[in-house]
This record gives sequence, C-alpha cells and structure tokens, in this order.
Amino acid sequence: MDEKTRFVVYCIEQYKTAKNLKGREVIDLFNQYQVIGYIRDFYESLHTTGRQYIVEDIGQYIESQGKRA
Repeated sequence: MDEKTRFVVYCIEQYKTAKNLKGREVIDLFNQYQVIGYIRDFYESLHTTGRQYIVEDIGQYIESQGKRA
C-alpha cells in the first residue's frame, strides 16, 4: 500500500469517528462526492495537518459539493 492510499484510509477512519458514522456510510459519501480523489489530489498539503483540520476540510469539501457534512 502506498503512502497516499494509507493516508486515504486514515482520513476515512478519522472522518468516520468524528461524524459517528459507519464505514459503509463514509465510503458511500466519499464515493458520491469524490472525496477520495480530493484527498489524493491534495495529499501534499493535507498530510501535514492534524486530524481535526482534515475532518473539517473534508466536511467543507463535501459541503461545497452540495451536501451538508
């Protein structure tokens, strides 16, 4: 598993825990709003931040795509 993939898994787990969601719910949400692509595209800046920032950033991204996160 490469670094970006490990980071995507980390982001999924952190978002799941912070939002009190099930894994399948997060995967469905991330797939619907192409969050995994977003995380991979912005890996260089996101992986240097903390858990809370990552969760907030993903939430803002999903919200910008039309869903309240």
